[in-house]
Amino acid sequence: MTDVVIVGGGPGGYEAALVARQLGGEVTLVERRGVGGSAVLTDVVPSKTLIAAAEVMTEIRRAEDVGLRLRSGSEPLASAVDVDLGRVNRRIRGLARAQSADIRDRLVAEGVRIVAGTGRLDGTSRVIATSAAGDEALPADIILVATGASPRELPSAPPDGERIFTWTQLYDLDRLPEHLVVVGSGVTGAEFASAYRSLGADVTLVSSRSQVLPGHDDDAAAVIQEVFEGSGMTVLNNVRATGAERRGDEVVVTLADGAEVVGSHCLVAVGAVPNTAGLGLAAAGVEVGRSGHITVDRVSRTSARGVYAAGDCTGVFALASVAAMQGRIAMWHALGDSVSPLDLRTVASNVFTAPEIATVGVSEQEVEAGLVRALVVRLPLRSNARAKMRAVTDGFVKIICLPVTGIVVGGVVVAPSASELIHPLSVAVRNKLTVDQLTESFTVYPSLSGSLAEAARRLHGHASDQVITY
Repeated sequence: MTDVVIVGGGPGGYEAALVARQLGGEVTLVERRGVGGSAVLTDVVPSKTLIAAAEVMTEIRRAEDVGLRLRSGSEPLASAVDVDLGRVNRRIRGLARAQSADIRDRLVAEGVRIVAGTGRLDGTSRVIATSAAGDEALPADIILVATGASPRELPSAPPDGERIFTWTQLYDLDRLPEHLVVVGSGVTGAEFASAYRSLGADVTLVSSRSQVLPGHDDDAAAVIQEVFEGSGMTVLNNVRATGAERRGDEVVVTLADGAEVVGSHCLVAVGAVPNTAGLGLAAAGVEVGRSGHITVDRVSRTSARGVYAAGDCTGVFALASVAAMQGRIAMWHALGDSVSPLDLRTVASNVFTAPEIATVGVSEQEVEAGLVRALVVRLPLRSNARAKMRAVTDGFVKIICLPVTGIVVGGVVVAPSASELIHPLSVAVRNKLTVDQLTESFTVYPSLSGSLAEAARRLHGHASDQVITY
């Protein structure tokens, strides 16, 4: 029997545990907060549940555009709906606990031993687990470190959980903030800014870049910024926040130019730091980069024999889906099963703003920089029949393919439920399908996915490098 010890019970850890048990390993999972880790308890599940509530409010506000109104009176339907944030957050916390319990039950049913505590490496063949019962030495033939990451905190903006928050602390609020100042316009900042604005809060988004969502598709980010501003959100671009302090029932955010932004609450979303301190990594010979992330190869191996790592602590790609795949790959490799190395070109990712942004594969920026020779087509959603029916005016689909062969190498979808619509392009990129093969597959009429087939048709017969926009 092979002893497998996994430190960290998030997606990377619990998915690895299931694979290891499937392949005959004797598995112990050490988790300090609860099975599912931060992804389930404080990050992904809670934030997307909040966003689900915000999506309903977005649809309510769109009701008038499709001819719906209150039976009595002429005011918009949205004006008759109040947001009970306390109830929303109670539902969020309940769903997170339920999801954690479901995962725990599955692990126990599969024969995984769970230790509630912390773990540290004692060389490469033993983990010391510290729990309420004390220290326990766990022998290990294989070790997986999947300890995740935590919100980066600014010393000049210490979170208090009442007025100044990290993204893990928002779920105890009972009332909607009157004015939420969001510092940071990356994925986390943009998602919370979008959700709280949809729920009815005044929102100011402080961005140190010229446009929200730096590093994402430029066209997609431009759409989101336009939607944000059109919704009444204040977006401050090219401005860096230097600190935030509470003054009574207000929060004052200081900017680098000396100006101040006053709000009722402040969310600081300026990145994350890996949870790799105090794990005994250096003594075990595990290489850690300057940022604190564990260095791994494409099959999740670290520099120490028999030690693997997965998830946000590796800095590979901060997505739960990637963490889970890294964990699976680690166990497939360690326990001798067939395995394909992680290919980030096939990773589909999503930003849960309204509308959503989903991407996969090669980006248009790479094409413009000459790193990839490719054709690009961009098709606005406003021409899509289903979008018109739903009063959807913002968004587009973009397909990137190789010249001559027409093999799909990338794509972008900006639309409601883009996270669902990206899947055909993800399959195409993973399996090297051509635009003609994508075109020959049936889509439902009317549907938003019809725009994917239409965009693919627009690329048929183009043999030179060019950008096609309609």
